[in-house]
Amino acid sequence: MTTAAATASTPAPTRPRRAWVGVLIGVLLVLLAAVSLFVGASSEVSVSALREGSADAAFLLAASRIPRTLALVLVGASLGIAGLIMQMLVRNRFVEPSTTGVTEFATLGMLVAMVFWPGMAIPVRMALVSAFALCGTWVFLRIVRHVPVRSLVLVPLVGIMLGGVVGAVTTFFAYRLDLLQSLGQWSQGSFASVMRGRYEFLFIAAAMVIVAWVTADRFSVIGLGEEFSTNLGLNYRRVVAIGMVIVSVITACVLVTAGVLPFLGLVVPNIVSLIIGDNVRRSIPWVAGLGAVFVVACDLIARLVRFPYEIPLSVVVGVVGAGLFLWLLLRRRSRVH
Repeated sequence: MTTAAATASTPAPTRPRRAWVGVLIGVLLVLLAAVSLFVGASSEVSVSALREGSADAAFLLAASRIPRTLALVLVGASLGIAGLIMQMLVRNRFVEPSTTGVTEFATLGMLVAMVFWPGMAIPVRMALVSAFALCGTWVFLRIVRHVPVRSLVLVPLVGIMLGGVVGAVTTFFAYRLDLLQSLGQWSQGSFASVMRGRYEFLFIAAAMVIVAWVTADRFSVIGLGEEFSTNLGLNYRRVVAIGMVIVSVITACVLVTAGVLPFLGLVVPNIVSLIIGDNVRRSIPWVAGLGAVFVVACDLIARLVRFPYEIPLSVVVGVVGAGLFLWLLLRRRSRVH
């Protein structure tokens, strides 16, 4: 009787289930990436054309389809990691660059570059946008430190209000300077113009993912609070500075290359947290893989809804991400009550 009760109360091992989920994410990523290579307005790229040795199909595959798919994978993985690091810095599961004003500060940096240095080289422009994003991260963290109550919803609400103010200022000056359309083209989340020679800076974002993985244990510790991490001998300010640089560089690389993709860095880390917990080092491969799957899947939807035309990827990511965000919010609140 006692043995049966003990057996019933013992939790079932979850490692096999987690392993199978990881394998499923990997298989989905491979399958979706393969499908992405053969979906587009041009029907020249096909398996039969490649078998026959078509030069046009090979050129289009190498110049457009492969770069676009790689860009989708890199953006999904890096933005997911940026959201995860931001959540550790703020100790709140409902923040990411687009809900903390970081993306809006980066867009303001893009406007400054367009006004004062229209012919600025892409690397210099990315550095300037990174500096503005870094400033936005610092401003948000300073404001959050003075928020009297760290409620679950209040922190992202502060970030959304900050982003709204900065976004309004950016829109006002862009309108006054007749740059609203140009700024919209840069900030619109779309991979339609991504091709060889226009996505390579995303590898810098991938390098930031590696930096995040190397310092993952430190981010897990600072997620427990400044006093706790300082008592353990960790340099809290240095780790926060590293996290700010990671988030800023990833945000700038994605904005300069493809534009704004909302809610991605919020949804993916929360889903991974529900599966494997809050260990950052263990979560990073899952977040990167699931983020890549999410972006590639949304991009396929964007290309197929009005085929052969395509809608901006940010629209699909925003709709799906907002729905998942509401589900996570309601789920957390129901668990609290």
